[in-house]
Amino acid sequence: MLHDRILIDPGEEAGERKSAAGIVIPATATMGKRLVWGEVVAAGPHVRQADLGDTVLYDPEDRAEVELEGQAYVLLRERDVHAISEPAEQSSAGMYL
Repeated sequence: MLHDRILIDPGEEAGERKSAAGIVIPATATMGKRLVWGEVVAAGPHVRQADLGDTVLYDPEDRAEVELEGQAYVLLRERDVHAISEPAEQSSAGMYL
């Protein structure tokens, strides 16, 4: 990775989704601007905020897709990340911003 680039594994959230009622919403459906979460799998030497394994929030419209060894990843600049989640320090489930 070069400079301030971050390689993100988009996980399953970038594809099809289910509504609260259980209806499958295809990935091609148009919706309002929706940010998605992904896990950082690689980071360049000038990345200051995100670490490997962090879960970050990004805009799926502003991305470059890369395929490595059959796995699809997203390549972003650090400045394109909107938030980084922190795991809860207690035993309760959930993510906190």
